[in-house]
This record gives sequence, C-alpha cells and structure tokens, in this order.
Amino acid sequence: MIQDIAPHTYHNEYLPREAKDDDLVLGYGERTVFLKENQDTIQFLPVKEYGEGKREALTYLFTIDETAFYLAKELKEETFPGYSYVPLSRLRTAVPGHLAFAGVTGSQLARWYQSHTFCGKCGSPMKKSDKERMLYCENCRHTEYPKISPAVIVAVRNQDQLLLTKYEGREYKRYALIAGFSEIGESVEDTVRREVMEEVGLKVKNLKFYKSQPWSFTDTLLMGFYCDLDGDATITLDRQELSVGEWRNREEIPDEGENISLTKEMMMRFKHHQD
Repeated sequence: MIQDIAPHTYHNEYLPREAKDDDLVLGYGERTVFLKENQDTIQFLPVKEYGEGKREALTYLFTIDETAFYLAKELKEETFPGYSYVPLSRLRTAVPGHLAFAGVTGSQLARWYQSHTFCGKCGSPMKKSDKERMLYCENCRHTEYPKISPAVIVAVRNQDQLLLTKYEGREYKRYALIAGFSEIGESVEDTVRREVMEEVGLKVKNLKFYKSQPWSFTDTLLMGFYCDLDGDATITLDRQELSVGEWRNREEIPDEGENISLTKEMMMRFKHHQD
C-alpha cells in the first residue's frame, strides 16, 4: 500500500529544524503537485535550488529517513526549469514510492494550512506553534489541529462471493468496495452497518477488522472490515452513490489498477482465499 515504504522510515514527529541543502521542498496547486519527472521517476525540488534567502519562509512537514520535507507557499514553473505542476493523482503510480508517499502526505498538510490561514472563530490571522503541529490564534486562543476523517472500507462476503461496487459520477471507474465516512456519535462498527444498508440495502454480521491505512488524497484514515451477509442477498442500490453493485465469485474478481490502496488489497485477499 502507499504507506509501505520500507526500508525507508517515515517520521511524523513535529521537530522543525533549519532546512539543509539536501532537504526537499513540496508545493501544491489545486489538486496538483510541483515536481520534475525523469522518465519513470519523480523528483522534488531540493532546498539548495529553492534559494538561500528564502528558507525561513518554508514550513516543516515531516522527515523520511534523514531527509526533511518542507512546504512552500508558492512555487512558479518559470522560476525552476524542468519542474511543473502535475495532477496529484500522478502520485498513485509514481516511483520511488517513498517520494510518492511524501507528496501525497504533504498535500494533506498543505490543504490544512491553506484552509486555516485565519481563525474560524474571530477571523484573526493564525500562527504556527513551534512546539507541536498546531495553529493558534493570539486574539481568542482558538487552536486547530490537522484534519483527519475516519472512514471504513467494507468487504461484504456471501460465502464464496464478494460484493463489488462502482462509484456514480466519479473519475475513478474501477471496481471498489462499500466505503463511507463515520458520522458524529457512531462507532466504526456502526458506520459499517449503516453504510452497507444505505448504499446497497443489505444487513451484515460477523464484522472483523482487517487493517487501517492513511489516505491523504482525501484527508482520511481508512479502516478495513470483512463481514458476512446477514439474510437476503438482494441488492438495492443508492443510485446517487453507486452505479454498480454486484456479487462476484472469487475467480471473477478483476485484478486491475495499482496496488496502493486498502480496497485493492482486501479484494485480492478474498480472491486468493486469504480472507
């Protein structure tokens, strides 16, 4: 999955330090990321190319191994030949994998910083804490922490069949599993039951947690569950959410797309009798 970057190690401790020449600068536009493509690989802007006198304006994000990653408010293509803004989705298949993960994770923090420039309570400018990854308002003392939205991925089994879906009206056209965000006041187990009922009109039982995954494309922490059909197998689609909902035998489950998502891993585990 996209966060599996071994032998590299991701350090999300907030330990800002002065940027070094070999550290990397991340920049983002509207669902785009600033990088250089070299044949099949990607490269982010080294700090030494960014400019000696501008380093203080960079915002520390995180570290992978010994390389720190920083956020720049603005990077212009004409200033850095060879670099350009490409769709963020490019990182789904980009190599090396640890840089793709860095680019995606940085985008989540970039959106958070951008959307909290001013205090949502009094409108005053927000300031960065030097002790933790937090923004605060000097005027009213309001604080903000990065947004993380919990959501579930649900593999519904009916003996040797798995429920596959396709989204309605989205760019992603491949098969997927039931998915949805947790609502206020409910457990993730209740989210599983509600989402399955809302999207396909089915009841489920025997919920079993499988694995979690950070999915920074949507500021989400995903939690994967396997569960079994409880009762009638007739599917009633929510046409506003899904265009397809169907039972597939193990051998009929397609192996399509990249292996970066929890959804794909759960589908393949069922296909190969590993669930």
